[in-house]
Amino acid sequence: MRILSHEIPSAVGQTVTVAGWVHRRRRLAAVSFLILRDRSGLSQIVVKAPETQAQLDELGEETVVQVTGTVAANPQAPGGAEIVDPVIEPLTEPAATPPIELWRPTVGAGLPVVLDNAPVALRHPAVRAGWEIAAAALHGFRSALDGQGFTEIQTPKIVGTATESGANVFALDYFGGPAYLAQSPQFYKQTMVGVFERVFEVGPVFRAEPHDTVRHLAEYVSLDAEFGFITDHRDVLAVLRSVIAEMLSAVGTRAGGALERLGVTVPEIPVDVPVVHFSEALKIAGADPEEPDLAPADERAIGEWALREHGSDFVAVEGYPMVKRPFYTHPQPSDPRWSNSFDLLFRGVELVTGGQRLHRYSDYVAALAARGESADAPAYSSYLQAFKHGMPPHGGFAIGLERFVARLTGAENVREVTLFPRDLHRLTP
Repeated sequence: MRILSHEIPSAVGQTVTVAGWVHRRRRLAAVSFLILRDRSGLSQIVVKAPETQAQLDELGEETVVQVTGTVAANPQAPGGAEIVDPVIEPLTEPAATPPIELWRPTVGAGLPVVLDNAPVALRHPAVRAGWEIAAAALHGFRSALDGQGFTEIQTPKIVGTATESGANVFALDYFGGPAYLAQSPQFYKQTMVGVFERVFEVGPVFRAEPHDTVRHLAEYVSLDAEFGFITDHRDVLAVLRSVIAEMLSAVGTRAGGALERLGVTVPEIPVDVPVVHFSEALKIAGADPEEPDLAPADERAIGEWALREHGSDFVAVEGYPMVKRPFYTHPQPSDPRWSNSFDLLFRGVELVTGGQRLHRYSDYVAALAARGESADAPAYSSYLQAFKHGMPPHGGFAIGLERFVARLTGAENVREVTLFPRDLHRLTP
């Protein structure tokens, strides 16, 4: 029966079978070493028999093999044990030379080369570490919301209208008629609050924005949550804080090897996340007080302020101007120029947008009329049906998974931690 690399140290003295990829071969005068890679890590196999050494010479890196041998203790080997007296059985023909040297501790190639060769480059332990962290974060996200009574949903990604936000959309032909790729599950998750009260979704969203930056993608994984019976956006921020905390905890416990490979230490999110009003955030950043939004430089300045003044990698900016928020956003009751919404910044970059939504049908009619639109328009009629029949005060948030991992690992470009990025220039592989 096959065992994994991390199980080898507990099998000293036993005959075992391992299988994986030829990660590295090293030929010395009287002995050769085969470093085998499987899903759990690396194992060392000592090859002394001349005929087996000759066989190993013919097997290029990335050839898939099965090895049976005896486990022997060796403090210098990975995990303190290695396999000796091996019998090697190739499971494929000898592999072609990879376009990237996967056995090196760091990636020697530039990002375009890595992305062009993603089917192989993702095998590099340092490259795959990004998604190991993402997978752990996903586990934490789901676990946190499951524990708070949320129901996971899946909503359509092909929609008939393009009105949810200001982002550009991808149009497509839908059996001869117009359709679009969804910018977010916002309308659907609000609707489902009327069904389950608390819902969340993990799924792709699509933004046809002509941004060619290190932080934007045309398709990314959005972690959405929406829930009812709130007082205001601060209730949303409290749930978000608990979710981020569990995501970070899951990364620490489930992706320790990936963190070690990348030299990453998981930060803590404070119990009380620093919160500043948008108007105050402009002052902190030294920005024009009439600005309706925060520029990337402003976000960096606010992030530096939060770290300096509060020792926090996280800071929430609340009360963004209503003119910069979608029509379904609830205004600040004391001053309707501002909104009951927020952005959570992580190390100086926007990570999460959230807030309280309108929940009365009459408020939606008024909000749309103020934009010169009708609540009876096909774009809104089915969405607003939920509000005609009673919806509680509610709110929610959305986290960009790839951006979360990029900020956590210190990646300079979000594409470094995206499996197969889609952006302004890239549609393959």
